[in-house]
Amino acid sequence: MALDVAALSRCTRCSLSETRTRVVIGTGPTDAVLVLVGEAPGRQEDEGGAPFIGRSGQLLFRLIEQEVGLTREQCYVTNTVKCRPPGNRVPARNELEACRPWLTDQLADLAPRVTLALGLTAAREVLGATLAMGAVHGRPRHLGSGTGIATYHPAAALRDPALVDVVRADLAVVRRFVEAT
Repeated sequence: MALDVAALSRCTRCSLSETRTRVVIGTGPTDAVLVLVGEAPGRQEDEGGAPFIGRSGQLLFRLIEQEVGLTREQCYVTNTVKCRPPGNRVPARNELEACRPWLTDQLADLAPRVTLALGLTAAREVLGATLAMGAVHGRPRHLGSGTGIATYHPAAALRDPALVDVVRADLAVVRRFVEAT
């Protein structure tokens, strides 16, 4: 089923619609080899209308360019939920469930060869991960038409710089699958 962008832009399936500035659907080429899925828009994303445009996005795309050889313009970027949770909290289960059909349609339309889940919320929603991030990051999984890989959210790497090397190693795994396409 194709993503109905007009309907998504008017979505009121959960209470996040009451506090958002805008719905942050995603950006990038629809034929991107690499699709990135984060947790939820933050304040800057809610205001700017695009995912990962703040500090964590700057770190993320610097690392992707260095380790995978792709620029932001070559990747499609989205989130598990399309509206900002108040205070940048983790999306509640009912919010994730309300947004899941949008993400499912979006990923079906994109049919990515490689999907990178950023953070545990995205790993659970996209890859069905049930373990802690330490147990699932960097381990490829079959996912629809391609491969899914999880890594730590770049915001976590900003808080704990030691995670930057872990994210780099996970991105080296991503690179192998991107190059194989």
